[in-house]
Amino acid sequence: MAKTRIDLHHKTVLVTGSPGFIGANLVLRLLREMNGGRIISLDNMNDYYDPAIKEYRLSLIEKAAKGAKAEHVFIKGSIADKALIEDVFARYQPAVVVNLAAQAGVRYSIDHPDAYIESNLIGFYNILEACRHHPVEHLVYASSSSVYGGNKKVPFSTDDKVDNPVSLYAATKKSNELLAHAYSKLYDIPSTGLRFFTVYGPAGRPDMFYYSATQKLLRGETLSIFNYGNCRRDFTYVDDIVEGVYRVMQGAPEKALGEDGLPVPPYAVYNIGGGTPENLLDYIRTLEEELVAAGVLPRDYDFEGHKKLVPMQPGDVPVTYADASAMERDYGFTPSIGIREGLRAFARWYKEYYMA
Repeated sequence: MAKTRIDLHHKTVLVTGSPGFIGANLVLRLLREMNGGRIISLDNMNDYYDPAIKEYRLSLIEKAAKGAKAEHVFIKGSIADKALIEDVFARYQPAVVVNLAAQAGVRYSIDHPDAYIESNLIGFYNILEACRHHPVEHLVYASSSSVYGGNKKVPFSTDDKVDNPVSLYAATKKSNELLAHAYSKLYDIPSTGLRFFTVYGPAGRPDMFYYSATQKLLRGETLSIFNYGNCRRDFTYVDDIVEGVYRVMQGAPEKALGEDGLPVPPYAVYNIGGGTPENLLDYIRTLEEELVAAGVLPRDYDFEGHKKLVPMQPGDVPVTYADASAMERDYGFTPSIGIREGLRAFARWYKEYYMA
């Protein structure tokens, strides 16, 4: 797909969900890269998981901003607040918007559906409306590998039909793609959705398996390994995710007119995943080794005594596997950081953050 090149230098960029895991790492990257301009970051700092982690990430951003060439402005608020979003767009007129604010988590959506409707549907609608009334050069937004549901064909391609979500979270992410397509068609808004595959790394989300497993092992609790360990995940290190997002921001789908004289939707969706799905048991074994090497757990820890194989849980899927060839073709990027390197970085961070 043809792309319109966007120079981010001296532009205003809005990143929602900025103290979140991916958002914080993206803002830090932009502060390093942008030669002038302004980064507006926005988040409601909710307590879905320990807000102290978000405060920590925000402190890293504020520290980096002191020596950056671009200005950073943080706004505390929700994308579900329509008046706030309208005010932010009217005041700052962002050229590029990266919407990462969302209620995450497959399992949480089973018991807390309201949070997903508010953030992932109403909030995203507010972003689209703001992009409609304050035209942007590019809207980039987070989708998820969860949209593939129980897809039996692997690797997962963006050409596959994704009409059978198995969780409310997945349904809201698919809805984001549908809404973005409609707004791209109706209002000629260049938009790109990114389906992230199992993101992990330092200062990540405590509800993600590698993080929660570490905390359970430290407390002497037993790990429940779902589907009796017969799971494969396309684990993607956060730096690879950020690299993909950063490249996509700079290449918007090209605007064009169709034979009917109406705009062809400047719309695209890409996978960002490692492309090498790992067996869950191998991933756990690597995590254990790196936790020992970092000094988080003792060398004589009884790992086998703290594992329990259990059936699959509702809303989960046995395999995720990204076909990321389109990202390679259009942006020259393929994730390359393996689980050994990624989990080593996490284990060392965990030791420093919690045990120093």
